[in-house]
Amino acid sequence: MDAGSGSGPDLSAHARGLFIGGAWRDGETGGRIAVVDPSTEAVLAHVPDATVADAVAAVDAAAAAAPAWAATPPRRRSEILRRCFELMVERADALATLISLENGKALRDARGEVAYAAEFFRWNAEEAVRISGDFAVAPAGTNRIVVDYQPIGIAVLITPWNFPAAMATRKIAPALAAGCTVVLKPASETPLTAYALADLYAEAGVPAGVVNVITTSTPGPVTAAMLGDPRVRKLSFTGSTGVGRILLAEAAKSVISCSMELGGNAPVIVFDDADLDVAIEGVMLAKMRNAGEACTAANRIYVQSGIHDAFVARLTERMTALKVGPGVDPSTECGPMITPAAVAKIGRLVEDAKQRGGTVLCGGTVAGGTGYFYPPTVITDVAPDAAMAHEEIFGPVAPVSRFDTEDEVVARANDTEYGLAAYVFTRDIGRGLRVSSRLEAGMIGLNRGLVSDPAAPFGGVKQSGLGREGGHHGVLEFLEPKYVAVTF
Repeated sequence: MDAGSGSGPDLSAHARGLFIGGAWRDGETGGRIAVVDPSTEAVLAHVPDATVADAVAAVDAAAAAAPAWAATPPRRRSEILRRCFELMVERADALATLISLENGKALRDARGEVAYAAEFFRWNAEEAVRISGDFAVAPAGTNRIVVDYQPIGIAVLITPWNFPAAMATRKIAPALAAGCTVVLKPASETPLTAYALADLYAEAGVPAGVVNVITTSTPGPVTAAMLGDPRVRKLSFTGSTGVGRILLAEAAKSVISCSMELGGNAPVIVFDDADLDVAIEGVMLAKMRNAGEACTAANRIYVQSGIHDAFVARLTERMTALKVGPGVDPSTECGPMITPAAVAKIGRLVEDAKQRGGTVLCGGTVAGGTGYFYPPTVITDVAPDAAMAHEEIFGPVAPVSRFDTEDEVVARANDTEYGLAAYVFTRDIGRGLRVSSRLEAGMIGLNRGLVSDPAAPFGGVKQSGLGREGGHHGVLEFLEPKYVAVTF
């Protein structure tokens, strides 16, 4: 496997083929997908381009492995998951470098992702042995109610490019803990991490066919073929709301259980009484983690009038000082965007905000050259009807708006079809909890800019999705309760 024009590392070890039934195999047609480093625009490797026939083969492998894996004692499943965690920790540096190369994210962010991704295996290793049922007396006293939890069945997992390790393990770990077998379809922009992890799972003792990985440039028909297979009983998807709606419609044809983690439009509310240092650190984390390419990223920053000017000055200073560069450079703080299209979208949103009265305080202009870079940008006086107030920016742009009253800002924060994450900064814990309860979001960061935690339920409301990942809730998504009425 070439690494592209003699430049860049040879990553052929992570591009040996589709991973089906515990073996590497070429796709049916022999087609390939180029994996590009967004920092340099060099081709890193080529991975197989799966067809419908390949997808069916992956489901066949998952079906063949399903009975034995479902019957595997919980303790054994737990031990295998724990070993996956240990191997990920041992290989953290190599995995982080791989993520930085194919995704472009700053190495420090990639290291954070690997630690977060590994933690899903440790958490679900512990959950695997704590799946319990229920026993109760029927209210009429005529029988006993026994509820058992069983694996839901074969799961199709579809993950995005922005967190190629964590989005995979957040789905695979609870599915395996529950006793399900899976077919993972990672994003074609960042497939190398998924294939590297497939090797790791096998080494940890995951039996052949329990985890299968396929990549494709035609996700529509390939996914439809899997969802149309009666053996598939679960779909777990992370991605845009638009694609999520299409997949929900496809899954409805076979009445497949769906977990959907979709788009976000996260508001940040900074009250006058907030600790300015805490607020700035929290907003920088919420905005610039992964260079803003996160569904939980701060998308709309509302700052109360009394602290607005001081906050904007500090934020602009911090954003201006960030070092932009290749992801694998240890000194980089903001890497490239994933594609030229992503850069173009960000540019469109910034120009629209400027035309509607916004003022750019730093960044806002693409310098050109090699790589898909967009500079850290602060823009103030963003109008409520600006496109970036309603669309995910998915980049290093911090739009700031002024507000005066609590009721006003809650109404503006909720004025969106999305409801994934929100952030509140205030020294008044009563106000913080009150506002948190009024915000239409599945997750709230109160005086902190990071909400993701493998031990907590991750998910949103409204058009941001269905179901939860993480915590004990994540395993329940892959289990079906079975009720037995017993007379004795």
